[in-house]
Amino acid sequence: MSAIEIEIEKEGETESWDIVVIGSGPAGQKAAIQGAKAGRRVLLVEQDGSVGGACVHHGTIPSKTLRETAVALTGFRRRSGHVFEVTLRDDLQMASLLARVDQVIQAHEAFIVRQLQRNGVEHWHGRARFAGPHEIEVEGVDRRVRRARGDVFVIATGSRPRTPPEVPIDHEHVLDSDSILSMRYLPASLTVIGAGVIACEYASVFAALGVKVTMIDRGARPLLFLDPEIVARFLEGYQRNGGQFIGGRSVRSVVWDGLSTVQTTLDDGAVVESEKMLYALGRVANVERLRLEAAGLATTSRGLLAVDDHLRTSQPHIYAVGDVIGPPSLASSSMEQGRRAICHALGLPVGGAPELIPVGVYTVPEMSSVGLTEEQVIERFGRAVVGRARFDEIARGQIAAIEDGMLKMVAGPDGRRLLGVQIVGEGASELIHLGQMALASGASVDTFVDSIFNFPTLAEAYRVAALDIAGRRGREA
Repeated sequence: MSAIEIEIEKEGETESWDIVVIGSGPAGQKAAIQGAKAGRRVLLVEQDGSVGGACVHHGTIPSKTLRETAVALTGFRRRSGHVFEVTLRDDLQMASLLARVDQVIQAHEAFIVRQLQRNGVEHWHGRARFAGPHEIEVEGVDRRVRRARGDVFVIATGSRPRTPPEVPIDHEHVLDSDSILSMRYLPASLTVIGAGVIACEYASVFAALGVKVTMIDRGARPLLFLDPEIVARFLEGYQRNGGQFIGGRSVRSVVWDGLSTVQTTLDDGAVVESEKMLYALGRVANVERLRLEAAGLATTSRGLLAVDDHLRTSQPHIYAVGDVIGPPSLASSSMEQGRRAICHALGLPVGGAPELIPVGVYTVPEMSSVGLTEEQVIERFGRAVVGRARFDEIARGQIAAIEDGMLKMVAGPDGRRLLGVQIVGEGASELIHLGQMALASGASVDTFVDSIFNFPTLAEAYRVAALDIAGRRGREA
């Protein structure tokens, strides 16, 4: 028997828990807190040295902090009437733009730690793998192994960027979404492969910072799941900031020339050259190290974990939440999945299925949507009545210099039943919640017509859009 095996055997006592959560991102965190608040003994296992997952350390928090810097710079130019011109040095270090990132990450991580401690959640640092349907082994950085037995398990290990073999990602010249913010200097040019949420967010942020950005994707337009009219307005703003979008093209090859340039050859033979590249085309669930077969589990053909309506895997006591089960892969929906999984496991009231999950895309300009789009309403009901409010016709939009925004309200064939809201423009992800509450409560379009809003506010756009619908009812019948 080896020394390591002897060490493991000495530490082989298995601790028992009511709930074991693997992963401390938004989904795992909320699952652990829900279980603790229900009075259960909860163990949270995280392989990274700090809690919060990729959301806090590589994704949502850092990227949105950089976005705030970009919006502040571009907004200052507009709001000052270009009296003051803001220019960025050619050799500007990324650390200068990300000065607040560490502060924000540390503050959010500290909050998570306090919340876990306050609720009595035990935290183990190490890599988890199943040793059986009801047992895991957790290997620490010192290679020592601890064992935990649980009545209920929640797999919330998140995802990582996909790295295809044909793209030479070196995290210096060709980067992914986890390493893009590790660049030392703000590049002069950037090629972005992909046109999903992550690709569009980074492409538009860097374009707003003055980088020459070229976004390339197989699709004819970015963000195919969003309303085309809203996306078109986003593209106008992105292009005004110097960004370029090349749609309907795939990448044949990517080569770093060894000196200063990444050369991207497209399927039509065109070559795009840039100082840096961001590959942001898909993510992969973090499940391969969990030894799922020991728990009687297997992944789907897409590498995901299949779950039922209650988020249970094929093992009824093992739940899976967040990115490991696929779309929508939003932090907000992942949090809700974590809560719902534990409530179901403990026989607590779960509540109705959350049909009205808003989507927020933190591009420049920002986009958000809730409910049905115009296309979806037409497909379901044969006809839609649409009202629009342009921010350049709203006093607050003029004052705040966000005239490129628009709020779109979608009603059913009668022009009275509200079915969806889509917004583009700064503040979209905040404004959308008023539409979400209206849809959840069954409010009609006329609710907005009859309401008085503070003046001047962007929320006034809801009343303007509602009046637009009211004026179209007879004309479009």
